[in-house]
Amino acid sequence: MKRLLRTLLAIVLAGVAGLAVAQPYPAQPVKVVVGYTPGAENDLVARLVADRLSRQLGQPFVVENKPGASGVIGAEYVARAAGDGYTLLLGNTTLLGILKSLRADLPYDPLDFEPVSIIATIPTVLVVNSSLPAKDVEELIALAKARPNGLTFASPGAGTPMHLTGEMFKGQTAANLVHVPYKGAAPAVADLLAGHVDLMFQNVPTVLPHIRSGKLRVLATSNASRLAILPDVPTLAEAGVPNAESFSWFAIVAPKGTPKSVTTLLQAEISKALKTTEARQKLEALGADPLGSSPTEAAAHIRKEIDKWAHVIHQAGLKAGN
Repeated sequence: MKRLLRTLLAIVLAGVAGLAVAQPYPAQPVKVVVGYTPGAENDLVARLVADRLSRQLGQPFVVENKPGASGVIGAEYVARAAGDGYTLLLGNTTLLGILKSLRADLPYDPLDFEPVSIIATIPTVLVVNSSLPAKDVEELIALAKARPNGLTFASPGAGTPMHLTGEMFKGQTAANLVHVPYKGAAPAVADLLAGHVDLMFQNVPTVLPHIRSGKLRVLATSNASRLAILPDVPTLAEAGVPNAESFSWFAIVAPKGTPKSVTTLLQAEISKALKTTEARQKLEALGADPLGSSPTEAAAHIRKEIDKWAHVIHQAGLKAGN
């Protein structure tokens, strides 16, 4: 009798354990780490995605800000986390595409993450102070070559996508451009408006009001195609500068070893979320174009970006802090 009871108890316990193992993901709250301060662009995108996933999957997706070192602290934290699907990173162009080639001491490898999805992209435009005597890209290049000291181009900081887009443009055109880094987009744009610098590449939302007011002149977009919001503005390729495509992007990635079943589920839910009117409107208000790519597409995109920026960094002779 005792043997029978022990056998029955073992069967019951095995069944309970099996149910625990088979419990569908997510079975507990999920952290979405952002390496920047609350209210920043990256943070807003992460919160939008987290809110939708919370509603769709029935578990809280909680945004956790870990700012510092241009986002590296947050990325390193996720890289060291367990690959169980309960810690995710809102990555971007800098963290996943640029820093691998710019920082020899980077404490993580972007290729070690398990890509989930490219969430959205933000187009970049080339703008100049309206007083600059250059009405198009051709005239800008000619002016930069004609002036003994060249022209100055601002960026939100060394190593940012806007800085490297300027370096890529410089390399493709042989224009005499001098980089002037700032601590953020706001002071860079302020000095461009004041005429202290001549031009900059910047995400559309930041400069669109000044384009519309006539204080800044937009010469081109580094996007692959023209922008619906600025349909008369040519791409750099159309303006005679090929192979200079550039845009900012955001991605959700997971620690190495996260099961494919989890990344596939998350991508499907993210894609579903991005198709909602609410999510699309919120992203478009940030100047972002919703995407929702598959894990395979996201992995290919990240590799392509790493290769592209590695070439630009090498050609420009850049190192951290330049």
